[in-house]
Amino acid sequence: MKKIALLLNIIVMILLVSCKQQGDVENNDSVDSEPVIKRQEPKNVSYRIEKTKQWLAENATNSKALKIAYAVNRTDATNLKKMDSIIVPEDVSGDVEFYLPFPLTVPYLKEIKKIVFFSYPTQTFAAYEKGQLVYSGPTNMGREKDQTPRGLSFTNWKAEETTSTFNDEWDLRWNFNIENKLGVGWHQYELPGYPASHSCLRMQENDAKFMYKWADEWELADSETVKVKGTPVIVFGDYDFSAPKPWLQLASNPKVLDISENEIKEQTMPFLNDILKEQQNRQQVQTAKL
Repeated sequence: MKKIALLLNIIVMILLVSCKQQGDVENNDSVDSEPVIKRQEPKNVSYRIEKTKQWLAENATNSKALKIAYAVNRTDATNLKKMDSIIVPEDVSGDVEFYLPFPLTVPYLKEIKKIVFFSYPTQTFAAYEKGQLVYSGPTNMGREKDQTPRGLSFTNWKAEETTSTFNDEWDLRWNFNIENKLGVGWHQYELPGYPASHSCLRMQENDAKFMYKWADEWELADSETVKVKGTPVIVFGDYDFSAPKPWLQLASNPKVLDISENEIKEQTMPFLNDILKEQQNRQQVQTAKL
């Protein structure tokens, strides 16, 4: 009997250890797993050009259609009303990401916990977590004589409200700086529907609020030394300021502005080592605090 009891105790011990180890793995997976995002895909994505006043009269109470129209025309509610004609989808049943050009997944980005892209040619931005698109929206970037700097930067400080360095009468809400010395950042501001800023990255208010909370701030060792950089940001591509708005081409070719997974890879590859290095540094500093 004693031998049987001892054997049962050993079996129970083994099971308890096994369950604990399995639980640890599951917990680790839950921390490091890719985000699970459910989206409503439209039956088809095609576009037409409409007279703004007529379209608004027909869709004044359709909040989803309005949200998509603002995004597709790279504008906001106030400025859409000023436009003579706008481009709108035939089917507005899908989530806004299906009407914007960034891919939903980019396997090449799987090692990167967080990264943001701004596309000059399409005037859109996208936030990715481990290769999964978590957020996308319209932007109005720097005008021709004050273009937004291309390449890699990192988010640093943020402020719910601050004053523009170009004009102290401009109040910038949900501002997240990405180039401290140049004073460049994303923030809420009016979107006329074309690149119009003094090099900053304008957003609709809801988009700016989401990105304000989602991206990471830097950490300073002192007033002059950056201890930990924030979320990587890549601005890429060129905008033809002399041509009609490129999204008007969607009426004849719905895929004309699509950004491929390969293009994202090509834009990221030159900076990948720096991005992963800074990511590792952030993780080490955070771990040391525990």
